[in-house]
Amino acid sequence: MSFKVRIVQAERTIEVPTGATILSSALDAGLSYPFGCQSGNCGACKSHLVKGEVTMEGYSEFALSDEEKARGLILACRAVPWEDSEVAWLEEDDLIVHPRRLLDCEVVGLDDATHDIKRVRLKIVSGGPFDFSAGQFASVTFEGCPPRDYSMANVPGDPILEFHVRTTGGATSAHVAEKLKVGDHVRVEGPFGPSYLRETHRGPIIAVAGGSGMAPIKSVIERALQQALPQHIYFYFGVRSERDLYLHDHFAKLAETHKNLHFIPAPRSAARMATRRWPRRRQRRWARRRSPSPTASPRPVPPRAWSRWR
Repeated sequence: MSFKVRIVQAERTIEVPTGATILSSALDAGLSYPFGCQSGNCGACKSHLVKGEVTMEGYSEFALSDEEKARGLILACRAVPWEDSEVAWLEEDDLIVHPRRLLDCEVVGLDDATHDIKRVRLKIVSGGPFDFSAGQFASVTFEGCPPRDYSMANVPGDPILEFHVRTTGGATSAHVAEKLKVGDHVRVEGPFGPSYLRETHRGPIIAVAGGSGMAPIKSVIERALQQALPQHIYFYFGVRSERDLYLHDHFAKLAETHKNLHFIPAPRSAARMATRRWPRRRQRRWARRRSPSPTASPRPVPPRAWSRWR
């Protein structure tokens, strides 16, 4: 048994088997339905339920609030129809939907970014072109390993894809650290994710990352500079110690040539120096007074604690 669900923007009606979600059936039908986590946590597949009845279980209130649900919004990744229905995904001015691609790639570059992070560069052999927005991620499958999600660190349009893989003790990261070599083939599927650079946004860009979380931020910042976006960009990069800091010279050079980019490495030891003597209430007041603005220079901790990292 199945139900018919009409997707307004696609101008198509799909069959949704009993117990299946609208999103999974739409993707199986080849529709480019906007989505991210597929687990009810991100809200990327938020949609209007135009007519019909669905049930939803196991989703985050941050992805769909009670007020939104009362207005007839649903999450397509959690919505199971119980009668013929009609849905329309949210129309946002800056909503970008790229075609999902399945790529066969070849490793053309492999180097140590830090003691526990590998930079992997891939050339697309087949399945392209691969369009994405800066900040999105892909599902990457190395030979003999389960697929894992990694963000693209390169600028959209670059012929070489770049991923930063941190060794965590899992099978995939161990394979990358110990066995992966130039010439190996890798499968890449995507792009995914609603967190990406809104190029029409004109307010300041506040970017915060730690460790290999730099990857999507690198893509976002380089894209913003490439497009000559005029607003100030503040990049706070948190690390545990000096050996965890990487691409410092790269971003320092970018900051020298682009006056609207402010690069602030923030080692954990410096953060402790800046806050260890202050009560929690005073720390919060201090942080509010120093919130960055489009014209102010950032000061995340007193200069004596972090000037050697600049």
